[in-house]
Amino acid sequence: MAVRKLKPTTPGQRHKIIGTFEEITASVPEKSLVVGKKSSGGRNNTGKMTMRYLGGGHKRSYRLIDFKRTKDGIPATVKTIEYDPNRSARIALLYYADGAKTYIIAPQGLEVGQVVMSGAEAAPEVGNCLPLAKIPIGTVIHNIELRPGQGSKMVRSAGAFAQLTSREGNYAIIKMPSGETRKILSTCKATIGSVGNSDHGLEKSGKAGRSRWLGRRPHNRGVVMNPVDHPMGGGEGRASGGHPRSRTGLYAKGLKTRAPKKHSSKYIIERRKK
Repeated sequence: MAVRKLKPTTPGQRHKIIGTFEEITASVPEKSLVVGKKSSGGRNNTGKMTMRYLGGGHKRSYRLIDFKRTKDGIPATVKTIEYDPNRSARIALLYYADGAKTYIIAPQGLEVGQVVMSGAEAAPEVGNCLPLAKIPIGTVIHNIELRPGQGSKMVRSAGAFAQLTSREGNYAIIKMPSGETRKILSTCKATIGSVGNSDHGLEKSGKAGRSRWLGRRPHNRGVVMNPVDHPMGGGEGRASGGHPRSRTGLYAKGLKTRAPKKHSSKYIIERRKK
C-alpha cells in the first residue's frame, strides 16, 4: 500500500494525497454478501435533527463481514481484495472448501490465492483466526473478541494492531493500539497480523467537497456562535470562548467520561496514554 501526491493543477488537488488502490483486485462486490444501507442524515424517527453536521454523501451498500470466523478447520482461499466504503480497511473475499463465501477484513500481507484457516488447530500465520490460548506470546494480532463467540469488536481499522504480551490464568494480556494493557479471556478469538491499508492515516482530502462525498456537512465552531447558541459564543471581535466545552456545557478537554464503577475496569491493567 502506498500513497500518491497529485500535481497541483487545481486548488483542490494542491494538498490532495490519496491511496494508490494497487492491492485491489475487484471493482464489483460479491452480490450475495451485499445488503442495502440507509442513511439517517442525523435525524431520528420523528424527523428531528439529533446529530448535527451529518447528511448527504454518496450512496453506499453494506458488505456483510464475517467477524466470528466460526468455520473451524475448513480451508478458505482468498479470491479478491476489495474496497469497502464503510471502513478504512480493505476487505478480502474468501471461498471456503465447502462452497461458502465470506468477507473478512484484509490483514497486511494477505494476497489473492493464499489459503487461510480458523480454529484452534490453525497455524499462527497471517489471516488465520485462533483462540488467544493458542497464539504464541509476542504475536501481533487484530480483530479481537471481547466475549467468546461474540465476534471481533476491537482493532479493526486500517493499520491497527495489538500485541499478545503474556498470559495470566484464564486470561491473555493484550497491549492495545491506544497503549492500554488489558486482560481478555483466552477462549476469545483473534486474527494473526495487523490490519492492512496502513497508509490510510497519511491521506489528505484536499478539499471540502471530499468531506461532503463522505456525508460530512460543514462544522461550525462554538466560538463563532452567539451566547444563546453555545457556552463559548459571544464577545466583541474575535474574543475566544473561555474553557473548551460542548454545546451542553460539558468540558471538552481533560474531563474523564468513563464511568468510575464500570464493570470492565477490573480487566484493565494499565490505562491508555493521554
